[in-house]
Amino acid sequence: MESMLNKLKSTVTKVTADVTSAVMGNPVTREFDVGRHIASGGNGLAWKIFDGTKKSTKQEVAVFVFDKKLIDKYQKFEKDQIIDSLRRGVQQLTRLRHPRLLTVQHPLEESRDCLAFCTEPVFASLANVLGCWDNLPSPLPSDIKEYKLYDVEMKYGLLQVSEGLSFLHSSVKMVHGNITSENIILNKSGAWKIMGFDFCIPSTNPSEQELKFPCKEWDPNLPSLCLPNPEYLAPEYILSVSCETASDMYSLGAVMYSVFNKGKPIFEVNKQDIYKSFSRQLDQLSRLSSGTLQNIPEEVREHIKLLLNVAPTVRPDADQMTKIPFFDDVGAMTLQYFDSLFQRDNLQKSQFFKGLPKVLPKLPKRVIIQRILPSLTSEFVNPDMVPFVLPNVLLIAEECTKEEYIKLILPDLAPVFKQQEPIQASNMILLIFLQKMDLLLTKTPPDEIKNSVLPMVYRALEAPSIQIQELCLNIIPTFANLIDYPSMKNALIPRIKNACLQTSSLAVRVNSLVCLGKILEYLDKWFVLDDILPFLQQIPSKEPAVLMGILGIYKCTFTHKKLGITKEQLAGKVLPHLIPLSIENNLNLNQFNSFICVIKDMLNRLEAEHKTKLEQLHVMQEQQKTLDITNQMNVSEEAKSSSTSNQIDTVFNSIGTDLLTSGSDSKENELSSKQRKTSLTLEEKQKLAKEQEQAQKLKNQQPLKPQMHTITPPVKQAKDLTETLIDNMSSLTSHSISKPKVASSGSFSSVPSMGIGMGFSSPVDSTKRNMTNGLNTTIGLQTSGFSMGAGTTNQNFFSSPSGTGTAKVNIVPAPNMPNYSPVSATSAVSQLTQQNRPADMSSLDNLFGPQKPKVSMNQLAQQKSTPWVNQFVPPQGSPGTTSSVLGPQMNIVGQPGFGMQGNPFFNPQNFAQPTNNTMTSSSSASNDLKDLFG
Repeated sequence: MESMLNKLKSTVTKVTADVTSAVMGNPVTREFDVGRHIASGGNGLAWKIFDGTKKSTKQEVAVFVFDKKLIDKYQKFEKDQIIDSLRRGVQQLTRLRHPRLLTVQHPLEESRDCLAFCTEPVFASLANVLGCWDNLPSPLPSDIKEYKLYDVEMKYGLLQVSEGLSFLHSSVKMVHGNITSENIILNKSGAWKIMGFDFCIPSTNPSEQELKFPCKEWDPNLPSLCLPNPEYLAPEYILSVSCETASDMYSLGAVMYSVFNKGKPIFEVNKQDIYKSFSRQLDQLSRLSSGTLQNIPEEVREHIKLLLNVAPTVRPDADQMTKIPFFDDVGAMTLQYFDSLFQRDNLQKSQFFKGLPKVLPKLPKRVIIQRILPSLTSEFVNPDMVPFVLPNVLLIAEECTKEEYIKLILPDLAPVFKQQEPIQASNMILLIFLQKMDLLLTKTPPDEIKNSVLPMVYRALEAPSIQIQELCLNIIPTFANLIDYPSMKNALIPRIKNACLQTSSLAVRVNSLVCLGKILEYLDKWFVLDDILPFLQQIPSKEPAVLMGILGIYKCTFTHKKLGITKEQLAGKVLPHLIPLSIENNLNLNQFNSFICVIKDMLNRLEAEHKTKLEQLHVMQEQQKTLDITNQMNVSEEAKSSSTSNQIDTVFNSIGTDLLTSGSDSKENELSSKQRKTSLTLEEKQKLAKEQEQAQKLKNQQPLKPQMHTITPPVKQAKDLTETLIDNMSSLTSHSISKPKVASSGSFSSVPSMGIGMGFSSPVDSTKRNMTNGLNTTIGLQTSGFSMGAGTTNQNFFSSPSGTGTAKVNIVPAPNMPNYSPVSATSAVSQLTQQNRPADMSSLDNLFGPQKPKVSMNQLAQQKSTPWVNQFVPPQGSPGTTSSVLGPQMNIVGQPGFGMQGNPFFNPQNFAQPTNNTMTSSSSASNDLKDLFG
């Protein structure tokens, strides 16, 4: 890295030293700043060419410097000859003014060390471009090294030289005497200019028809800088010591040959034996072969052959050369017209600029930028010509890079953006810019867009011309993606809305709506909902086109993935606006159908979204109910789990002792209970395993998403089982009594014999298995354990609703009970046919024993050989029906008033009783609504 920096530093130091030593003390430096060394030119490429600027005006110039150190090897008189020759050439060039001659900005200044003068900005000499790099800086400038001449540049450059010679020969009456590639300079615009008048020969008789030009004999002893370049010199200079205007034409032919042969001259001359070389050259010129001219274009080959003819009278003159077909090229003629543009009037210019877009694609980019663009931008000072020039400038801008556009084009466009006079031209300029707006927004820097480009768009929206407003509204969507969002939201959209509301033109109003619809995708959703949609309700017009435009904006917003309309907006604002519009009398059938189609789509989405929301809320409410029940059950499980099993046995033992007086049966039941405590049947074990599995599933259930609310467990109160039994037994449809039988060893009953049926909620599995009790009624079984608080043994357990001494039963879930609601246990007792017979225990067997499939009464009687075979079982739900066996309602212990009609206990819907009365009523209300609305 350090080596590179040191190398760069040494290069800069060397260049600075060269410049300083070259021009130090020269008067030119008082008015001009000298820059870097860029090229070389003049006779023998002796002049170094530097960039420079004028200090007072900052105008760009080229500084030609001749360093006297180059001639230190010569004697003093030779040095004086060289200096005199150089001075004479510059002075002659300074006196001549023509577009084809290099323009001198500051005359020759001489100091002790150098000669210097300033000219128009220069790129390089033709010799440098063709590969002769003498007296050039090191390293070689890349722009010169990589420079390549295009055909149109060669054609037009040679045409320019011919025109310059025509001026010298016809107007000045002068022979240049040294037309070479070294004395042809390419300026910054690419134009070819003539310099190097060191050996020019004015006519001695300029007023006469036949001009005479004195010629000096070739002196080989003179320094080379005091002699013209013999490789481009006509033969008559050496052989006959004569010259005329045709001698310059020979030099022109030699230059044309070298241009088409990469700088190589047609003949190489031995300067030590000049006469012999030219004698040999004469023989070669007299028989030029086609092989020698093979690199020259065929259409100009014959003309070059004429220019190189030995006889001067055969050579074409300069004026004739400018008219040869070779120069009738479209590109060359276009460039020629630009050079003479200042001579044309506005009408001629406008016609030329109109046809220019067809020619520009045929020209090289460098030629367009160097030659055509400066001429076009110079016409911006003429307001009447701007509408004709601007399309061509923007066409060139499309081919430029962003950097080239910013550097070469944008500075000249800035005042055009703000031009408002004359009005007609201003309107045309707006139209042109709007058509190329994507180009401007793509290549113009953001700051310049805000300061120049967008204000022009705003001005177009507010223009009084309806045509401009329509065009602007049609074009805005094409470049909307290039406009920054704040500018669109705060400046562009409000102006479009104003144009829609304030205009009296239906076309402008419709185009405003269409424009808004097309740029919706570049806007924010909430800006559209809060700003655009409310604006639609402010539009006063009810024409069909306007209504369809409004519908289009609603539809675009409704269907766009990024935007969309909320159901609240649909229900509250959009549909109330659209529905009245849909029945406007101006709409035809197709337009009405379009409205109805959009309205239906909106209604369908509104229905679907709101229905989905309500379904989700319903699911969440149901889940919350389940969660509340689970929490309530878990609170009571741990506190009451220890005493559940003992309470069950105690309650049933007490009930059996008090109600049924069969000592032997009681002992048998106690023995059966003891056996059950020690061993369980396979079916009971399977039942317990399923219960544990169900409890485990409920424990592993994922917690619900909604926030948990603490539920205060309700206070449990003991329930009057007698009143419940009386109400429930009223709905029973049948009852039966079987022969007393001792429970099997697998029975779970520890209660003395009695005809009693009790209902429990039994979540053994998800389908709630059914069991058959002694009353032939389906009941649910809760096997996990429960507690039943009973009164004293001398209390009458079953009594009428108005009786006293009722036993209160409270069922409490055990710790391992599955997640189901506890149910108040009820019981039913059938009156025995004979009081002296022992009680039938099959009801409790079926209740607490292994679960069996549901069977009819006949099947049960056949299996057990009991007197139940001949019992009549009335249909379920028959009100007021009693057993034919039991007879009138009779309490089993002699108490009247125990009935079995309308017992709701056997209704499956009563198996699970919710703990929360509010939930029950809510569920009931929900069921009623479902029944009502389907």
